[in-house]
Amino acid sequence: MLNRRNLTLAGAAGLIAAGIASLMRSSSTQAIASGGNFEVTRTDEEWRRILSPEAYYVLRKHGTERAGTSPLDKEHRPGTFACAGCDLPLFSSKTKYNSGTGWPSFYAPLENAIGTTTDRSWGMTRTEVHCRRCGGHLGHVFNDGPKPTGLRYCMNGVAMKFMPEEKSAS
Repeated sequence: MLNRRNLTLAGAAGLIAAGIASLMRSSSTQAIASGGNFEVTRTDEEWRRILSPEAYYVLRKHGTERAGTSPLDKEHRPGTFACAGCDLPLFSSKTKYNSGTGWPSFYAPLENAIGTTTDRSWGMTRTEVHCRRCGGHLGHVFNDGPKPTGLRYCMNGVAMKFMPEEKSAS
């Protein structure tokens, strides 16, 4: 019989099922980052020791920093953005642009720098971007970026470090 009580119970059951699915997705994604076949592997204790708490939360637990909090969003010098977990160069400053999102954004990664997985958290499907060398979570890629790729690699600044271009002695 369709009544308010049965609809409420059905809605609650749906929310519980969605929560369980999200937890299962979260654990499997965390397993990818922590135990995948990556060149750089460390124990959870080692990651906690070498990363700041914020970087650990983003890189190893697939967290997200608050928009507008990363100094790398306003970094405009020539150089390279590298993984904060393993130092792998990820993005050139030449592909960085201001997306207005509050996170450092790029239209293309460096060759052989990243990997992607499907992220179905938060009731949507997105493409997660991770460091191909250590598996650290970097952010997500979207199809609303500028030319020439049309992509927006929306990265967590805390997951990266900036290496300025060395000036040549003339």
